[in-house]
Amino acid sequence: MTVDVAFSWPTRVYWEDTDAGGVVYHAQYLAFLERARTEWMRAQGYGQEFLRIEHGLVFAVRAMQLDFLKPARLDDALAVSVGLRECRRASAVFTQSIVRGGDLLLTAQVRVAALDADGFRPRPIPQPLHDQLKALEQPAR
Repeated sequence: MTVDVAFSWPTRVYWEDTDAGGVVYHAQYLAFLERARTEWMRAQGYGQEFLRIEHGLVFAVRAMQLDFLKPARLDDALAVSVGLRECRRASAVFTQSIVRGGDLLLTAQVRVAALDADGFRPRPIPQPLHDQLKALEQPAR
């Protein structure tokens, strides 16, 4: 999977992210990916709280495909990238990666579903946001 770096969010590995050997827990990578997607949305002008209050919309992960290539370790400085692969009426697919220096540690494809904030039922992405996201798509190469 090729990941185009359109947006990158820095993070550091802390003790709480690791096992006793100083290696990042596999589940902690999900938190790193989530934070980067959240900051990517905020950079587009659509923070999660804004979407919930102003549009009654939340995004929830529907599916993920992860490829763990190398381990991250205690005190590593990481860069978590986000690119939008596809935006549909009620879902979006993101490509993500985690890099340490020049080493690619993880690649991910994440599908999120647009849900009504009150009932958690699928709903369309509001048109202004949908249009903006469509313009940011980076199709697979």
